[in-house]
Amino acid sequence: MTATTPASTPEQHIDLTNQTVEPCPLTAAQLDVLNRQIKQWGKELGFAHVGVSDVDLSQHEASLQQWLDNGYHGEMNYMASHGMMRARPHELHPGTLRVICARMDYLPPEAGFASNLTHPNLGYISRYAGGRDYHKMIRQRLKKLGDKITEHCKTLGFDATDFRPFVDSAPILERPLADKAGIGWTGKHSLILHPEAGSWFFLGELLINLPLPLDIPIEEGCNTCVACIKSCPTDAIVAPYVVDARRCISYLTIELQGAIPEEFRPLIGNRIYGCDDCQLVCPVNSKAPLTAESDFHTRQALIQPELIDLFTWSETFFLRQTEGSAIRRIGHKRWLRNIAIALGNAPANPEIIAALEQRKLSDEVDDMVIEHIDWAIAQQQQKAPQETISRKTQRVIRAIQKGLPRDA
Repeated sequence: MTATTPASTPEQHIDLTNQTVEPCPLTAAQLDVLNRQIKQWGKELGFAHVGVSDVDLSQHEASLQQWLDNGYHGEMNYMASHGMMRARPHELHPGTLRVICARMDYLPPEAGFASNLTHPNLGYISRYAGGRDYHKMIRQRLKKLGDKITEHCKTLGFDATDFRPFVDSAPILERPLADKAGIGWTGKHSLILHPEAGSWFFLGELLINLPLPLDIPIEEGCNTCVACIKSCPTDAIVAPYVVDARRCISYLTIELQGAIPEEFRPLIGNRIYGCDDCQLVCPVNSKAPLTAESDFHTRQALIQPELIDLFTWSETFFLRQTEGSAIRRIGHKRWLRNIAIALGNAPANPEIIAALEQRKLSDEVDDMVIEHIDWAIAQQQQKAPQETISRKTQRVIRAIQKGLPRDA
C-alpha cells in the first residue's frame, strides 16, 4: 500500500520543541513526485515496502513511560537512558520533519517451524537470526536511499538535504512510526502486521528534513483474535500490545546477561536463541512471502541443529560459525547457557547427561554456565523417559501445521 495524503504547501517554518527548520524551496508537486520516486528507489534497493511518517509520537509517551515504570524493559537500560527522546525523532536528529520507514522481508524458505519444535533434541533458533545480521545491510541500503534523495534534490536546486539512517541503532520508537507510515498495524504481540506480509520483516528508518507527503496508516486487523497472547510460552504478553520483556524468551535468551530465572527454564523448551511462537500462531502470517534476500536464508550449520552437537562447539568454532550473524552478539557463554537449558528440557537420555558433565569440566565455562549445567543434569536425572514437549508448544505446532503448511 502506497497511498499518501495529498501534498500540502511545503512548510516554510516549523517549530518542534524550539527547533527551527530551514525553509524548503520544493513545491508540493515536486515533493509528491519525489515521494513516489522514493518508493520506487526503495523497491530497487530490496525493500518490500516504504512509507512516510511525521515525527509526532506524543500520543505514545505516556504508555512508554508506564512501560518503563513497570520495569518491563528488564536489564535493557538503554530503553530508559534517553528519556522521551524515543518518542521525539526531531530531538534525536534535529531538523527532522519526516521519517521514511522501510520493510525488508526475512522469512527463509523451508523454515521448518513445526518439524523443529516437534523434536526437543534439536535447537530452535528464531528465524530472523539464521542468516546474515540485518543491521548493517539495511542501514547501508537506507544510506543509499538517502544519497539518491539528496542527488535528486540537488537537481531541483535544493542542496541542504539532511538525513540519518537507523536500524535498531538509536533511541526511537520504530514500530509506532512504521504504523503511522502505513507499513502495517501494531498487533497485540506488539509487532507490526501487514495484511499481505504478516510480521516476518525487519524495519529501518531514514530521518530526513523534507516535508514529504504522509502515507495513510492501515486499519488494525487483529479484531478479537488473541492467539498470540494465549500461545506465549511464558505469558509475556501481559495485556494486548504490552510485553513484559522480563518474561519473554527472546529477552531471556538474548538480552539477559546473567542467569535465567528457574521459573522460566522449563518453559523455554528447545528455544536456544529467541522465540517465534507469537508469530507462528498469528493467522495474518499465513500469507507472508518468503524473503528475496539469499543472505537471510538459514545457514547450513543452523538448519535443524542437534543440541548435543551445538553444545560441543568451542568458542573459536562458535565465532567462526556465527561470523556476520546476529547470534554472535550473545557470546559463547550465553550460547552454552541457553543450550544447557534446552538439554535439560529434552527427553531423558544418558548421552545428554554425559555431554553436560563433560562440558562442565571445560575451561570455557564460568560459574553462570555451570549453574545452568547443574540444573540441566538435575532435570535429566529426575525426568521420566516418556516426558516430551509441553502442551502449549504442542498447540503451537498444530497451529503451524494447519495455518503455515508451507513453512511447517
